[in-house]
Amino acid sequence: MRARQLFGAWALAVLLTGCATLAPLVPQTYALRTAWPQGVAERVELASVPFYPQLDYQCGPAALATVLSASGVAVSPDALVDQVWLPARKGSLQVEMLAAPRTHGRVSYRLAPQYTDLLREVAAGNPVVVLQDVGAVFTQWHYAVVNGFDYATGSIYLRSGTEPRKEMSFTAFERSWLKGGYWAMVVLPPNRIAETADPTRWLESVLAVARTGDSETARQAYSAALRRWPDNLAAAIGLANQLHAMGALEDAARVLRATLQRHPQSVIAMNNLAQTLSDQGQHREALAQIERAMDAASPFASEVRATRQLILDRLQKVR
Repeated sequence: MRARQLFGAWALAVLLTGCATLAPLVPQTYALRTAWPQGVAERVELASVPFYPQLDYQCGPAALATVLSASGVAVSPDALVDQVWLPARKGSLQVEMLAAPRTHGRVSYRLAPQYTDLLREVAAGNPVVVLQDVGAVFTQWHYAVVNGFDYATGSIYLRSGTEPRKEMSFTAFERSWLKGGYWAMVVLPPNRIAETADPTRWLESVLAVARTGDSETARQAYSAALRRWPDNLAAAIGLANQLHAMGALEDAARVLRATLQRHPQSVIAMNNLAQTLSDQGQHREALAQIERAMDAASPFASEVRATRQLILDRLQKVR
């Protein structure tokens, strides 16, 4: 039986080279030697993740095509070149890498700069795009996709360049990865959420999707967020806003009523429910709702007054 205390062959090699020397060079690998993340399998390889060989310097489109295809979007690197490839830089910037998946109905999320988060995502079935410096002497930025690891041998597996199964040691990988600030991202369909997602940062990613005008993708993403974090006010308001924009006023009102059950002091929920009720023609109920919001001190007081005036104007016309 392999004992955890042996750390695996790779960790033993780390120890033999001298802990004091390696710790500052590869701090996260050093930490993993005794603190493997709880609940994460020791060996994972996502063999079904597609492989697109890199052409010239176009590692960005190849990496994006890999994770988009893994998420269910049939797309080739060539189709992504115009979205992320910057000829003057002979590469792709991180902002373009994060933005492009949103145009394909996917949520892109930047991971926290932690080895453990990368491992957790891969163990959850999510291939991870990483930014590496692979230059032997001078800096050479490169995007690759991590699709596996092996604790016993200390190996990371990547779809990289022209190699469908590039194997790197934990230490070598971290040295290449840390130079870019441990930058990493996942791309997921809107009904799924990253394993390591922080609710605030995840909802910022969903908001970025909503701003593209893709209401249905945003609706699915907000619905998924609300299922995972039922008490999250931003997720509830976001979902109601998308439903309202799609003309599903009854559903929007239902979400807002449930939100006020959980957050009875939310002026935003009061205001939006009043607006939605008025849009349904239920002006008197809307007025009673907005009066509640008027009584609450809030930085949204001007919006509340505008909604109240709108409701009063509609009531006047009805009369």
